[in-house]
Amino acid sequence: MQWRRRHCCPIKMTWTIKRSIFRTHVAGLFSLALLFTFFLFFSHQDWLPGRSGLRENPLTYTVRGFRNPKGEANQSSSLRSLWKEAGYTAPKPLLNFSSQQVEGAVGEAGGGGGGARKGVMRLGDSMSTNNSLQKEMDVGGKLSAQPYRYILNEPFKCRDSSPFLILLIAAEPGQADARNAIRQTWGNESLAMGLGFVRLFLLGTGKSSDAFLQRSIEEESSVYHDIIQQDYQDTYYNLTIKTLMGMNWVATYCPHVSYVMKTDSDMFVNTEYLIQKLLKPELPPKQKYFTGYLMRGYAPNRNKDSKWYMPPEVYPSERYPIFCSGTGYVLSGDMADLIYQASLSIRRLHLEDVYVGICLAKLRIDPMPPPNEFLFNHWRVSYSSCKYSHLITSHQFHPNELIKYWNHLQSNKHNACINVIKEKNSRYRHRRFHGERPS
Repeated sequence: MQWRRRHCCPIKMTWTIKRSIFRTHVAGLFSLALLFTFFLFFSHQDWLPGRSGLRENPLTYTVRGFRNPKGEANQSSSLRSLWKEAGYTAPKPLLNFSSQQVEGAVGEAGGGGGGARKGVMRLGDSMSTNNSLQKEMDVGGKLSAQPYRYILNEPFKCRDSSPFLILLIAAEPGQADARNAIRQTWGNESLAMGLGFVRLFLLGTGKSSDAFLQRSIEEESSVYHDIIQQDYQDTYYNLTIKTLMGMNWVATYCPHVSYVMKTDSDMFVNTEYLIQKLLKPELPPKQKYFTGYLMRGYAPNRNKDSKWYMPPEVYPSERYPIFCSGTGYVLSGDMADLIYQASLSIRRLHLEDVYVGICLAKLRIDPMPPPNEFLFNHWRVSYSSCKYSHLITSHQFHPNELIKYWNHLQSNKHNACINVIKEKNSRYRHRRFHGERPS
């Protein structure tokens, strides 16, 4: 009896504990099942009839599932100061995004969509203090097709013919030296070899107090007839507006052009190599074609001190779609109108190349990789006539450097790589003479 009294209770207690644990586990599993059911229901409610969701929104579908982003260099200049220049105040954080708000922040600016669109975070909600962007919005919430008036225009550039190539060159109002250097070098119309060539510099306006600068731009335009300018403030923040101005110009005044290249005023562009080796004028023009230096899997930069800072309340998704570096990309002529029309239902982002990539994602058009990954460079490539005769773009050139290297390349382009071949042969003979194995 003593043994039973000593050991019966612990055995009975053990079963009680087991039964309690079993009940707890069953209750927990039941709760988890309920939570999982609710999660599935609410996360898939956008797939129900009458709702716009993941499968109906190509942009939302495109920007997810990319690999880890590459590293990005931060710059000391804060985007907040750039916004200040453009008259923009950063929006207050918007909390508790609904699925529709996230979809709206990613891409759709809305527009006559009825009650299903009421929860969308629209451009006017998050950027109400940015007057230059706010005035693009009409009553229905859709971006206006002609938001800014032309100050300078060249509407008759394609009146007599359809050119093979249009160069859209983003430049600042005060960069007269850069524009003149480009006219003397890679922007010279003689490089098209009779195929038809249009060079256009894209400008906004400088400070309203600088009337002398505006008069000098107008005089320059009267001489060269290669400047288009609209009435928006020319700042880094408005580069997207500048590019869309160029796309709209092509679609309106030169819709039958074969190809368009958008690039910047501090670039070296081997126009001849671009035309002859990439675009190949002997072949029929491509359609729905877009290429450049491909940027894959990049995440928005959340560092507020970076030039490329992207606030999560403006772009909440974790990845950008594939885009091409804005330093230089090439598109078929039909793409200009497609991109511009797509932009009318996509909220403006200040990162121009990312924004164009979002337009392509909405159109379900993937940028094509160039035939050689070294053709387009968004960095400065060390100069040699051999390398520069086989690339299309190199970045960060001052006007005097551009003229110097361009002239050197032109004088050596027919034997640009002979010295390199001679040097390699000399090293090979030296190694053979000394009994070394060639590398």
